[in-house]
Amino acid sequence: MSLSLAILAAAPFADLAAIDAQVAQFTGAPAGEEGGAVRPVDRRLRLQDCEAMLDLRWNTASRQTVVVQCPDTDGWRIFVPVRSVSVAAQAEKQVPVVNRGDSVAIAVAGRGFSVSQPGEALESGSAGDWIRVRKAGEGRRQSGDTLRALVVRPGLVRLSLP
Repeated sequence: MSLSLAILAAAPFADLAAIDAQVAQFTGAPAGEEGGAVRPVDRRLRLQDCEAMLDLRWNTASRQTVVVQCPDTDGWRIFVPVRSVSVAAQAEKQVPVVNRGDSVAIAVAGRGFSVSQPGEALESGSAGDWIRVRKAGEGRRQSGDTLRALVVRPGLVRLSLP
């Protein structure tokens, strides 16, 4: 029994403040503010530290909840409720920050590494939208050569690691 307690005590847990920061970046607003998480992630959670980059996505088209998922084999998933946005603010937020044909940096990051390369947006999108992109200089290729990436900010999209 004491051995299992020692193992549990030594197990690294996910940094909940870092998860809050990623949710804020994804939604474009800090926790507690309109459009951000209703509240920070519950500090009582003991989530296994994730080796891969976290995957964040909207749970539904209504954008009321962000799904935060650890894609590791024994990963976890939490749902973070989002504070609703006024109609005027929502219309402003829907403005594309990346337009079709724009040059973008395609980034991918994981534990201990970060890589980016130039690319081209094949669709327009707002921050938090998933769009199709391709590597720069690819020209017209087949549909299998395109990637789906998350719009982070103007000129930057992020790939999700499997």
